[in-house]
Amino acid sequence: MRTVRQLLDSKTPDIHAIGPDAPVIDAIRLMAEKGIGAVLVMDGGRLAGMLSERDYARRIVLEGRSSKDTCVREIMNSEIATVGLDDTVQSCMVMVTGTRRRHLPVVDGGDVVGVISIGDLVKAVIEDQQLELDQLQRYIAS
Repeated sequence: MRTVRQLLDSKTPDIHAIGPDAPVIDAIRLMAEKGIGAVLVMDGGRLAGMLSERDYARRIVLEGRSSKDTCVREIMNSEIATVGLDDTVQSCMVMVTGTRRRHLPVVDGGDVVGVISIGDLVKAVIEDQQLELDQLQRYIAS
């Protein structure tokens, strides 16, 4: 089974983050610019939370708040599930489905080293299943 380390090795190493006191509009602009659905909220080098498009829709749009006048800390999710480099894809899938999260920060020695998404996990599962199918077909044909 593949590990988080292997997933990160196959991705670009970019980590996109914003400070907790930044206006929400800046976080939304960052997500749009980078084509991502969530950003880490970092406070002095420490992971303080995560802000997703879902958080924005539910806590700004539906509540009629201003994304220019609201700070990230007011709407971010501070209950963050993290994973380590040696966690398996399967254990991460259990975590994202069990907690209904779409993004998992990867932490190593207290430092954020990446983020994996449910899309990364699904892609890895599909690739692993295809590899297994190919091996079984070769075995049956031989």
